[in-house]
Amino acid sequence: MPLFDFMNAVYIQGKPFEKTDFKITKLEKGEYENCDFTTCNFSATDLADLKFINCTFNNCNLSLAALKQTVFIEARFQGCKMLGLRFDHCNEFALSFTTENCTLDHSSFYGRKLRKTKFINTQFHEVDFTDTDFTAAIFDNCDFTNARFENTILEKADFRTSSNYAINPEINRIKKAKFALPSVIGLLTKYDIIIEL
Repeated sequence: MPLFDFMNAVYIQGKPFEKTDFKITKLEKGEYENCDFTTCNFSATDLADLKFINCTFNNCNLSLAALKQTVFIEARFQGCKMLGLRFDHCNEFALSFTTENCTLDHSSFYGRKLRKTKFINTQFHEVDFTDTDFTAAIFDNCDFTNARFENTILEKADFRTSSNYAINPEINRIKKAKFALPSVIGLLTKYDIIIEL
């Protein structure tokens, strides 16, 4: 028996969803295109196999939502609480989204390709970026406290306005990435040295 019944999947386009608690009202399986979700609760819900194309999420709570094979194409998250999300479980095909004023603490991007992605005023406390490709990504005023960078591709990425990152240049690819003082000292954390400004 297939896990996802495509014959009964819905296709919904351009529909606004406001103040909906999807823990109570279950979101139908299918494809959502150009839909706006405003002040909706997705926390701990099952979003497996759903497709979100050009959708906007405003002030939503998506914490701990299950993202097995979930599709996000050109999605926009604004002012959202997104704790503990496993983006590494998402469908890799055309995975693309932006975040602004969001909190993604304790989430995982393990092995995903998110080239040229833009993150604005986003908090990434204790997030796993292992094996992630962030080539030419923009991190505008982001906080990376205790985030893990290992074998991460950060070439041409822009960290100039971000802070609290600890990135080991020996195990990450940072060629032509942009950094600024004083946060650039985060590239020297592993050496346990004292730097006076």
